[in-house]
Amino acid sequence: MSGLIKWVVNFPAPQYASSFFQEVMVKVLRTGPLPRHIAFVMDGNRRFAKKNNIPLREGHVAGFDSLLHILEFCNQLGVEVITVYAFSIENFNRPKKEVDTLMDLVRSKIVDISGQSDFARKTDIRIRVLGDRSLLDRDILDAIEKAESSTKENSGMVVNVCFPYTTRNDITHAIRNLAEKVHNNALEIDGIDVDAFQKELYTTNNPPLDILVRTSGATRLSDFMLWECNTNCHIEIVDELWPDFGVWDLYRIIIKWSYQRTLEFKNLEVIQAKRLLPPPPPVVSVTEVEKARAIQAPN
Repeated sequence: MSGLIKWVVNFPAPQYASSFFQEVMVKVLRTGPLPRHIAFVMDGNRRFAKKNNIPLREGHVAGFDSLLHILEFCNQLGVEVITVYAFSIENFNRPKKEVDTLMDLVRSKIVDISGQSDFARKTDIRIRVLGDRSLLDRDILDAIEKAESSTKENSGMVVNVCFPYTTRNDITHAIRNLAEKVHNNALEIDGIDVDAFQKELYTTNNPPLDILVRTSGATRLSDFMLWECNTNCHIEIVDELWPDFGVWDLYRIIIKWSYQRTLEFKNLEVIQAKRLLPPPPPVVSVTEVEKARAIQAPN
């Protein structure tokens, strides 16, 4: 009896309930269209630390924990690609102590989502780091290359970590690559078009961006994936700070997106059905019919 009481006391009820409701959310979302590619501007770690009176590093750690929950949910849902804005090139202008803290976190935390970690084994995700690697120190590059190499054969969701990244840098990088190909006679000038340009972007080979989420309520994209934010991309600005952003918040966003896509599909079906209908017969007046009969009548 004492063993049963001990089991009841130690039973992880909150974790079980959370897992149960997450499975329910996944089943509900799978009844409708699902996004293939979601991106996040993970803003608000510093304000979270200040609001909770904790060290800045702990604010960034809380943001990483939030990311793990989101990645696990998206992987369970069947999202193909997640892209996160981990570090803007502009962040190098922050105080050196904060930059060093962020670099140290990336160096250590990227191992937590790759290699032989429990999270990596559970999700089977693939890691890709997108950005200007010439700005990074050798030890950071070693950690990145190890993470990419250890997950490249995985079959799960792709996680693009934009670090360090800006759209302007990405576009500049793409233009330079095209110019170099033309210079080396590997590409004709007439061969430069939108498709050729997109193939040179860091984000090439990804499905189109369906949803972009920015936390902390800031109504700007901070030079992130501006090329990819096409007319079919749903941009969602939420007030929650990134460490406070959870699975339920993302669930509401995907439900909204799925409903809008369902309406678009229905409207498209109506339009296509109208196009498939046979054309209406020509309008003929009674007078024209009588004239035709008079012509055909024998004399």
